[in-house]
Amino acid sequence: MTLLLAHVSDLHLDGTAHTTERATRTVDYLRGLAQAPDALLVTGDIADHAGAEEYQEAARLLDLPFPVLVCPGNHDDRETIREAMLGEQPSKEPFNRVHEVAGAAVLACDSTIPGQDGGHLDATTLMWINETLSSLPGEGPALLALHHPPVRVHHPLPDSMRLDNADDLAGLLQAHPRVAGILVGHAHTGGASTFAGRPLLLAPGVTWTLRMPWEGEPVANRDQPPGVAFHVLEEDHRLTTHFRAVV
Repeated sequence: MTLLLAHVSDLHLDGTAHTTERATRTVDYLRGLAQAPDALLVTGDIADHAGAEEYQEAARLLDLPFPVLVCPGNHDDRETIREAMLGEQPSKEPFNRVHEVAGAAVLACDSTIPGQDGGHLDATTLMWINETLSSLPGEGPALLALHHPPVRVHHPLPDSMRLDNADDLAGLLQAHPRVAGILVGHAHTGGASTFAGRPLLLAPGVTWTLRMPWEGEPVANRDQPPGVAFHVLEEDHRLTTHFRAVV
């Protein structure tokens, strides 16, 4: 097996021409690829105000000829994602899903704290991750996706609201070597690090790009093109990532 997973984050759809144009440009780029990805992963902040009309726009934009996997961000609402975007019954329960894609398991995890910007994997979600990974058949690789980075990205804004119980996740992953990488959003910057001995990849932001401290002010660079990460996962669990600007 070889999995090709496209990865975007932080669309922040709000009904304005700016966000709609950037999201549409990104989706059109994915539609025009010579080879379609096996799936698209969206790691949160799909909507900006969590309004039903924002998720309805997301549903229209993300109506693609390949699977779209989502997890919520701190701007999202669990109930409204389910009802307005996915046509499901509304529920306040954590939004956790496992997807089988091209022989790999992708766990889309809910790291949100309703009403807050920071991240936390509650006991229900940690138990779900452990039980899901333990019950996967065979020895195929898995990827973990969530909104909040469990590590510093070296900017005071996202670092002030990253995952607050990263040690719990790191301890859990010790028992699951099949997890080949962790995929996150929230920081609005493409990047690569490590966590619990695995690659940790940050998706570029769609709506705007974070200006790092060495790049100056203001924090939000709204002229930088949207970005996409492409993750290639092989049967031997090797994970390779390519970043692209969508111009």
